[in-house]
Amino acid sequence: MKKFYQYICNAEMHIAKWALALLTGMVIAAAVMRSFGKPIVWAIDTATFLFAWCVFLGGDIAMRNDRLVCIDVLTCRLPKKIQHYLKIANYSIIAVFLSSLIFYGVKLAYATRLRTFQGIPDVSYTWVTISVPIGCSLMLITALLKIRSLLKNGYENTPEAECGCPKELM
Repeated sequence: MKKFYQYICNAEMHIAKWALALLTGMVIAAAVMRSFGKPIVWAIDTATFLFAWCVFLGGDIAMRNDRLVCIDVLTCRLPKKIQHYLKIANYSIIAVFLSSLIFYGVKLAYATRLRTFQGIPDVSYTWVTISVPIGCSLMLITALLKIRSLLKNGYENTPEAECGCPKELM
């Protein structure tokens, strides 16, 4: 199972990198072509598709690598044991929120199944909206693995200053 999860993580990283590169290139090409009076009509729709996937896949990658924005002005001054329990509570809240996004994301994807892109009339908008439940499912797995790791390792093994709290404040 670990090997399969690692495969998914690697695929996710490659897809997110390529989607971001294509998105950037497409937006630049669309701007240049528009300035020459030859707009690429499908570029905005394709950019929307790529951006949605970049956001949700990138969110999971950032969460898995502890690279999400963290404001720890107060929490880094708390004892390590309390910080540990706050992390568990935080990931639990995130897991509940992601579960609701998965539920409503599936409903949204179903609701948009008949909607098509303006510039690409034969492609369903569901390809954009399905990024919400898929990306949130991957983030939910990451959140649950982080909770499991925190519970398994205990607060003694929690790394200090994950968000950059100066050592003198700890």
